[in-house]
Amino acid sequence: MTSIPQRLLGEALIISSIKNSTKTAIITGENEFSFGSIKEDSLKLAHYLVDAGLEKGDRVAIYMNNSWQSVISIYGATLAGAVFIVINPQTKANKLQYILNDSGAKILISQSSLKPELLLALKETKDIQRVILTEDERHMIRGLKAELIDFDDVLSKSNISVNLPKIIPNDLAVLIYTSGSTGFPKGVTMTHQSMVFITWSLIEYLRLTKRDRILVTLPLAFDYGLYQLFMAITIGGTLILEHSFNFPPIIFKKIEKYRPTVFPGVPTIYAIMIATHKKTGLTFDCFEKITNTAAALPIEYILDLKKIFPNALIFKMYGLTECKRVCYLEPELIDLKPASVGKAIPGTEVFLLSPDGEPVPDGVPGILHVRGPHIMVGYWNNEELTKEMLKQGTIPGEKILCAQDWFTMDEEGYLYFLGRNDDIIKTRGEKVSPIEIEKIIYKINGIKEVAVLGIPDKILGESIVAFITTHSEEQMKEKEVQQECLAQLEIFMVPQKIVFLKDMPKSSNGKINKMELKKTYIDNEDGRDI
Repeated sequence: MTSIPQRLLGEALIISSIKNSTKTAIITGENEFSFGSIKEDSLKLAHYLVDAGLEKGDRVAIYMNNSWQSVISIYGATLAGAVFIVINPQTKANKLQYILNDSGAKILISQSSLKPELLLALKETKDIQRVILTEDERHMIRGLKAELIDFDDVLSKSNISVNLPKIIPNDLAVLIYTSGSTGFPKGVTMTHQSMVFITWSLIEYLRLTKRDRILVTLPLAFDYGLYQLFMAITIGGTLILEHSFNFPPIIFKKIEKYRPTVFPGVPTIYAIMIATHKKTGLTFDCFEKITNTAAALPIEYILDLKKIFPNALIFKMYGLTECKRVCYLEPELIDLKPASVGKAIPGTEVFLLSPDGEPVPDGVPGILHVRGPHIMVGYWNNEELTKEMLKQGTIPGEKILCAQDWFTMDEEGYLYFLGRNDDIIKTRGEKVSPIEIEKIIYKINGIKEVAVLGIPDKILGESIVAFITTHSEEQMKEKEVQQECLAQLEIFMVPQKIVFLKDMPKSSNGKINKMELKKTYIDNEDGRDI
């Protein structure tokens, strides 16, 4: 059989369903769904959307927990030529309303169990015409201008004779809303072409095959979670889709039952697993690959991760939503270059420039710039911010992405993350990377998680405060941490204060929420009540 080239995001599902119609594509809860059934239901939804008046380029918002319906909604929307938006189910009404209004979404697909936030958000939305609900509790939702429809009714009553629109690779596929340092989230626009390119680049360097089973505990609203779906569908593998990592014992039982081969995690998840390992000896021999992004993986985690995942390659990675993924470190180099996040992903280039736009020598800090087919078109409805991030390239008309993050690069071209531009601490006239301080503190025995922040100070400019959680219940002393820092760092880099916490505040994506830490600390002056 002649191979079918993939040009559009939704074509991966069509191709894989032809090759593997009866194979399990998605496992969620106790249910399994084949490639054939996912394709058929996605096409039914696509035909319904077009028959309901959706035009190519219209936005479809998806606000629900990870589920087979969320998978159908994503592929149904993209096959209908829509631009889909996956919204984290933990999103509150004010932010949900902002995203719906900013995107101009016409159709919202959600679930009745989220109705408290849903009702509040929909009171002031401008463009939503229809709301499709995955649980038929329409009688409990009243007073909305939008038409309410049951998800199962949509699939059973779809008119498959309706022609789907022609889509080309340059058409927009998705709006991914990502939080900024202040204010409401900004919408990153990605085309079919860029997303297909990224998916295959990830598959290549992660060495994925159709026999892989990917366990996802991250929300599909998080691009790290979303691309696990795209990779699994594209390679003809299996996605084990969980709501979250909130109940680790349940996840551990699922691992024993389904024996996945790939685990995408973030440092906060790995911290929980390491703590469990130290208490119970937790190990999983089924995994062949584990990956990390979203936040830097502390070097000190690596030895424990090798014990928990004895047969797995460990992939350290770095990326940002505006291009999905920037670089990765080959797992064979994890011991040789443990502090590095590697080189550019296949088919792309990276380089460092000074704030004046000049190339920087090896080992000198510079701002990361990214070149390739994977960078965003721009921010939705925000030309000014787009101009800050997308710069003129060397080829006429080409745009390159300025990541606004600081790195160094060694003589072999490997990248080392120093910190986000907004995270760099200015103290005593010096610029300090919080990552560098965090690395030192992680070396102290018993440390679980660390977050270093700059707090406004009239004398220093910013004072350095380190927030720490530990593995043991016994709290270490502030001076112990400061002495370790003093032994390995310049004096201006030593934290002026150490704050011990029981738990770190986390974002919905599992990252340490530094904004919340900073606000709470400042609100409480000295942090004693944090």
